[in-house]
Amino acid sequence: MNLSGRTAIVGIGATEFSKESGRSELQLCLEACKAALDDAGITPRDVDGLVTFSMDSSPSIMVGRGLGVAELRYFSLVDYGGGAACATVAHAAAAITAGLADVVVCYRAFNERSGRRFGSGDAAAQARGDSPMAQHFGYYSPYGLITPAAWVAMAARRYMHEYGATSEDFGRVAVAARAHAATNPAAWFYERPITLAEHQSSKLIADPLRLLDCCQESDGGVALVVVSAERARDLPGKEVLIAGAAQGSAHDQQMMTSYYREDITGLPEMGTVARQLWNQSGLGADDIQTAVIYDHFTPFVLTQLEEFGFCGRGEARDFIRDGAIHLGGRLPLNTHGGQLGEAYIHGMNGIAEAVRQARGTAVNQVSDVHHVLVTAGTGVPTSGLVLSAVGRQP
Repeated sequence: MNLSGRTAIVGIGATEFSKESGRSELQLCLEACKAALDDAGITPRDVDGLVTFSMDSSPSIMVGRGLGVAELRYFSLVDYGGGAACATVAHAAAAITAGLADVVVCYRAFNERSGRRFGSGDAAAQARGDSPMAQHFGYYSPYGLITPAAWVAMAARRYMHEYGATSEDFGRVAVAARAHAATNPAAWFYERPITLAEHQSSKLIADPLRLLDCCQESDGGVALVVVSAERARDLPGKEVLIAGAAQGSAHDQQMMTSYYREDITGLPEMGTVARQLWNQSGLGADDIQTAVIYDHFTPFVLTQLEEFGFCGRGEARDFIRDGAIHLGGRLPLNTHGGQLGEAYIHGMNGIAEAVRQARGTAVNQVSDVHHVLVTAGTGVPTSGLVLSAVGRQP
């Protein structure tokens, strides 16, 4: 059964984004969930489904108790870090379509800056086998490949070699994200844009990645409310239809270290997602007015543009050089500032921005938005969404 148009996101909520929240991850979660339910006009007692990341520290039963949920009929966890973001919505849509739940809240909350810092690396844990990904990282960590930046740098360098991309091309992604964040009061980097020269002078983290190629570390929480399209029509009129929702893992997939593939310049798992989304929705790259592309590291933004057909293989550098990804360009990207500029909440804040764009309420609103593409974490098994404005869906 095709999920397209059968369900809708009707509520979005978030905490403030900070570097030290001063409260527990469960508290952040509950604040975001309550805000999303208030936005939807739905009471917590009506919630009967909860979906989050396997990495999240707030179990569904504790969230249910904290919110005052009467009865849970559906709860699930999605693996693979940031790759889970859009999949939480896919699980919710599938559950509602199958009749397993009526009102599902998707959430993600963490103290990723003041608590566990994903980008710091933990060679000792990997060596001991404590890390859930230690089985294959053990091959790389003895040689210094212990952080996400280092893993992505390997693929980025090969991409540069094959297609002639430069550090400046990656920097243009960062400059656009920070320009959008600079006009978004919710963004950590509000009123703090950067220039390409500043990107180029930022310190090297893992050659060729510079500091400003890397996403933030943030504290905060984001939640979304999903219901059937039919039920959404009885709510305050803020619904955004889910035109496509998909997950994907490609051949010879690893967790950001898929170096044994014949070609490491692409993201075939995202290609798997792209084919499903275009097939479900009946849309294509030309039908998308704005996109939220997962930007934990700038090089993979270029690769994703290619996987979704916005440009040919190796052509993303040319696609973005004329300002296409800025407001007023052919495809404005990450109009909230993305994870580079707003906050790193494992991509969930990007879904919220896509909802605002489809509603027409974004701070940096793109004109005449019909359809928005959202992608989740890259280098890992991943997911994606196509969201459609009501009355403009396929």
